[in-house]
Amino acid sequence: MSLEEARQLDLKFPTYKEEFAIPTFKSLGIKNEKYEPTTESIYLCGNSLGLMPKQTKKAINDELNAWVERGVESHFNHPDKSLTSWVDIDLPLLPLISPIVGGKENEVAIMGSLTSNLNALLIHFYKPNGKRTKIMFEKRAFPSDYYAFLNMVKLFGYDEDHLIQLEPEIGETYIKTENIIKSIDENIDELALVCFPGIQYYTGQYFQIEKITKYIKSKNNDIKVGWDLAHAVGNVPLKLHDWGADFAAWCSYKYLNSGPGAIAGIFVNEKYTKDNSKDNFNPRLAGWWGNNSQERFKMLEEFDPINSALSYRQSNPSVIDVVAVKSSLEVFAKVGGVSKLREKSIVLTQFLQDRLTKSKYYIPQDDTDDKKFGFKILTPLNKEERGCQLSILFQPHFDDRSRNVMERVNAYLHDHAIICDERRPDVIRLAPLPLYNTFTETYYATERLFESLDSIVKDYV
Repeated sequence: MSLEEARQLDLKFPTYKEEFAIPTFKSLGIKNEKYEPTTESIYLCGNSLGLMPKQTKKAINDELNAWVERGVESHFNHPDKSLTSWVDIDLPLLPLISPIVGGKENEVAIMGSLTSNLNALLIHFYKPNGKRTKIMFEKRAFPSDYYAFLNMVKLFGYDEDHLIQLEPEIGETYIKTENIIKSIDENIDELALVCFPGIQYYTGQYFQIEKITKYIKSKNNDIKVGWDLAHAVGNVPLKLHDWGADFAAWCSYKYLNSGPGAIAGIFVNEKYTKDNSKDNFNPRLAGWWGNNSQERFKMLEEFDPINSALSYRQSNPSVIDVVAVKSSLEVFAKVGGVSKLREKSIVLTQFLQDRLTKSKYYIPQDDTDDKKFGFKILTPLNKEERGCQLSILFQPHFDDRSRNVMERVNAYLHDHAIICDERRPDVIRLAPLPLYNTFTETYYATERLFESLDSIVKDYV
C-alpha cells in the first residue's frame, strides 16, 4: 500500500472535500515549521463530529435574515419564496433522509436528540407483559443508551437484572452474530425488546441488522426490535423498512455532518401509524407538533395524530438545526447517496487496515501479551462487519498519562494536524470518510502514526 497506490486510488474514487470546510494548521492553532499555516488538516474524526458543508453557513444565514426581516411571520410567509416557511421547515427533509435509512417518507421524522428520541420510542415500544419484561442490548453500550434502558425498566418497577447485556467472548473484541442469535434463543420467552447499535461506537462493529431483526421476528413477532443508528446513518446503506425493524433513532452530527448537537431523527415502521386517528392511536409521549396540522392551531383538547412518524414529534423543531441537516443531506443526494459512498468507503478503510496490519508494530487480535509494544485493531477485519471506523488499541497501558502510549501517539498526530478521536485509556478511533477523506491523506496519516511509535519505542522495550 504505497503512496503511488494511494494516488491511483484517488483517481478511481472521487473526493467531495470541496463541498466541506476543512480545518487548517492555523485554524487549529497548531504551529509546525514543516507545514504552512494554510495546510489542511487530515480530519479522521467524522465519526465524532462531521465537518461542515460549506453551504451550511448560507443556509443558516438565510433563516437568520428571515428572522430579521419578518420575525414571527416567517412561520407562514418566508421572505425568500424559494425557501420553506418555518411551520413546515422539516418536511422537505423527509425525501432526503428516507433513502439514507431505507424507510418510507411516512416512516421518518426529523426531531429531538438521539437520547430523548430513544426514550420517547422506548416508552412507546417497551410493553412488559407477564414474564416478558427484559431488554437486550450490548455490554459497554454508549452510556446514554445504558441510562435510557436502565431507567426504562425501573419506570416499570423492575430491577437492573431485567437488562440482558451481551459481550464478546473472552479473548475476542466484538460480539459474533452467532452468539447474539444464541442469546436470543436462550432468552426468547423473557424478551420484550431488543435494541442494538447499527455500528458499535467503541469497537466499530457493524451489526448484521437484517439478519438479527428478521431472526427475532421469525421467533416471536411481539418482541420489539429497535436500532441505535448513531454510527450507522450516513455510514452504511440501511433498509429499515425492508428488514422489518420496529423503530430506530439516530443523531445527525457524525456522518450526517449537521453540526454539534444537531437535531436528530427517528424511524417508526408504518404499521404503527397508518391507522392513526383521534379515536384510535397508540399512546406515546405526545405534543402539538405530532397533531393533525390542519387542527394544530385550533388549540383543541383533542389529540388527532398524523398518520406517519411525524406523529411522534412533540414540539416545533429548531429552524437553524433543520436547515443545517438539510444542507448536509443535499450533499448526500448530490454525490449519489450512501450506497455509492459505501463502495469507496470499503476500499478506503481496507487501505487503512492494510497499512496498519503490515506495520512492524501491529499485534494480531488473538495475541494475549498485553505488555508487548504496539497496537491491535479492535474492529472486525472483515469489511462486511465494519463501517468507516477502525478502533486502534495501543499497548502497554500506563496509568501515568505522560507514559501512556495512546496519549503520546495522539499528541504526535495532533501536532501534525491529524485529527482523530481518543477513547481513554488506550484507544484511538480512525474514521476515513468517503465524502472528504482521500487515500493519499490516509497514507500520510499512517506514516505519521508509525513515526510516532518509532519516536517512543525505545522507552518501552
